[in-house]
Amino acid sequence: MSAPRRDASSNEWPTRGQGEGPGPGEAPAHETVAVLLPLPLADAYDYRVPHDMALSPGDFVSVPLGKRQLAGVVWGPPRGDVDPGKLRDVERVLAVPPMAEAMRRFVAWVAAYTLTPPGAVLRMAMSVPEALEPPRPETVYRLAASPDVAAARAAVKLTAARQRVLEFLDGAPALSLVEVARQAGVGTAVVKALVEAGLVEAVQRPPLRIAEPWAAVQGPVLSEAQAAAAADLVAKVEARRFSTTLLDGVPGAGKTEVYFEAIAAALAQGRQALVLLPEIALSAQWLERFARRFGTRPTEWHSDLTGAERRRAWRDVAENRARVVVGARSALFLPFADLGVVVVDEEHDGAFKQEDGALYNARDMAVVRARLAGAPIVLASATPSLESVANARAGRYDVLHLPDRHGGACLPHVEIVDLRRDAPLRGRWLAPPVEAALRDTLARGEQALLFLNRRGYAPLTLCRTCGHRLQCPHCSAWLVEHRFRGRLICHHCGYGAPLPATCPACAARESFVPCGPGVERVAEEALALFPDKRTEIFASDTVGTRRAAQAMVERIAAGDIDLIIGTQMAAKGYHFPLLTLVAVVDADLGLAGGDLRAAERTFQLLYQVAGRTGREARPGRALLQTYMPEHPVIQALASGDRDRFVAAELAARQSAGWPPFGRLAALIVSGPDEAATDETARALARAAPTIDGVRVLGPAPAPLSLLRGRYRRRLLLRCGRGFRVQEAIADWLARVVVPSSVRVQVDIDPYSFM
Repeated sequence: MSAPRRDASSNEWPTRGQGEGPGPGEAPAHETVAVLLPLPLADAYDYRVPHDMALSPGDFVSVPLGKRQLAGVVWGPPRGDVDPGKLRDVERVLAVPPMAEAMRRFVAWVAAYTLTPPGAVLRMAMSVPEALEPPRPETVYRLAASPDVAAARAAVKLTAARQRVLEFLDGAPALSLVEVARQAGVGTAVVKALVEAGLVEAVQRPPLRIAEPWAAVQGPVLSEAQAAAAADLVAKVEARRFSTTLLDGVPGAGKTEVYFEAIAAALAQGRQALVLLPEIALSAQWLERFARRFGTRPTEWHSDLTGAERRRAWRDVAENRARVVVGARSALFLPFADLGVVVVDEEHDGAFKQEDGALYNARDMAVVRARLAGAPIVLASATPSLESVANARAGRYDVLHLPDRHGGACLPHVEIVDLRRDAPLRGRWLAPPVEAALRDTLARGEQALLFLNRRGYAPLTLCRTCGHRLQCPHCSAWLVEHRFRGRLICHHCGYGAPLPATCPACAARESFVPCGPGVERVAEEALALFPDKRTEIFASDTVGTRRAAQAMVERIAAGDIDLIIGTQMAAKGYHFPLLTLVAVVDADLGLAGGDLRAAERTFQLLYQVAGRTGREARPGRALLQTYMPEHPVIQALASGDRDRFVAAELAARQSAGWPPFGRLAALIVSGPDEAATDETARALARAAPTIDGVRVLGPAPAPLSLLRGRYRRRLLLRCGRGFRVQEAIADWLARVVVPSSVRVQVDIDPYSFM
């Protein structure tokens, strides 16, 4: 008898024909289901369902695979290609809400679009296996309430540290060991000693429920433009239908307060909201604004969380307790029970592109996630991506404009500093007009930001005797000197080494010299110019965690730092009331090279960093140091004519057939053996599709031709917008046998070409 198929109109899984029971003398037939496992597998596996177990699509189950027990998801009817007698049984149903149909469809959609095995995408949705089990009770500590406390107190020597613990716990709620120790200013051993002495007791309790945001809290008074945009978004949330809206507003226009109104509308319906931010560092001020608006902080999701925090967040989302989630791109794969609105803030940002594993753009996948959930999505930016602008012009996206800064603040005045005419002194990097502007700004007690999107002290270190350049042994990249740490570091693989005393090529001693500036070198110059000013570097090397970034942001906002030297971390979404001057040390950085998005990305970055200044009553000013003042990007920034630049860039892309008017897909071939990698790349080139309107470029060495010890070659498929590129690539790959040592990654809609 063939394997039974599920009736799509029912949540039941028939064990035989519809309504058919076992025949005379027959044992009841076992139901079978397909279970998708979070492994890089292309298909689900069939399993038998025990007679005493009822399963529905989306149920999380534990099943055997070889000698292991794995958690998976009931995915659908059985494939039926395995002898039923050889099937193994589902072990148990896990006590967690089932994966919603919209989420299962999203996993399947992402897998098909990115040509990633469905099991590998499911792994992203099951990233916290511990959360599939019921939450464990928490151990918390409180003052002991036994009648022997007085005797115990008399028998114990109460040091100052122990006394602080007892004083804190007197009237305080029961807290975790770490929290009690932190609040009392002692080590955890002090608290444990008091437990042994009988003065403090450890008790078990269920995990506390998180506080829910309160949608009824009154928000700030909105401007006329803000109120109109907010009303539009609220109406879309209340309609409970999918729509995509581009919220386009200048820096400081109050876009966040506008989409907060959409979140409030979703909360009023009892539904959930998801907000994606490009970097965890950006969340510091955002979380404060959210707490002021909604009475509590949202659930956070990013790589800086502890294992326990991730477990709790995942479970709270699945059980609809986490009503608002703010997170990085991976938050898209959380198991929302009832998603009511999605927001992608700074939607243009390249950090939304996942470059490892399943290669996807979280902005684009968020639109799909919202569509499958039947929820509106808001894409917010002061410099929207050309893809979003093109979609808006084609009528696929709605557009809401916020043309003015909130509260009457003015946009900064942007000036060009032509380095051909106003060159810095020898060995210096700040031109005289920039030095003068810094002196005036700091003398008024205001803040200034020196912006250079290059970490470390110098991007290149070479021998002055023979010209030897220090290169990473695992990557085709120069080692970057980090003088403050005394190390040479590869920014691609993390390799580090001290600066050698002698040149490995010519044995010359102490002959290495730094070439070019990084933020550390600019900071060194700034400290020499302004030794009495409080100067800090704002870069991922100095604020590598969310907590460190939050502390830095708080210090800048409070006026505790006079001069900030920052990379792109300092350019995104912050509100610093005292910041009135931004000077871009190298405005040309990023314009060189053949990257089709170079001009767009440089304009976005510099426009955003200029927008950090003058956000309140004091006027702002931005200076751009450049050797190319005539470049269209520099001219657009100086004139403030963003729309003219966007129109010209779109026209150039359209005439050449580049995205968003054409499509690209990349194959990245990599392996530890260069010859095998090259041969595989050549075999792929020979098997490339020959279809009208489709062009395959390559193979060619990637710009980073050696990365983490793997040689890399790239092929690029270019085609029209309507071409079904996934089918062509799947057929292409099926025609080539790839050695086990070589990996071929598919990048649909590549963002970076490194």
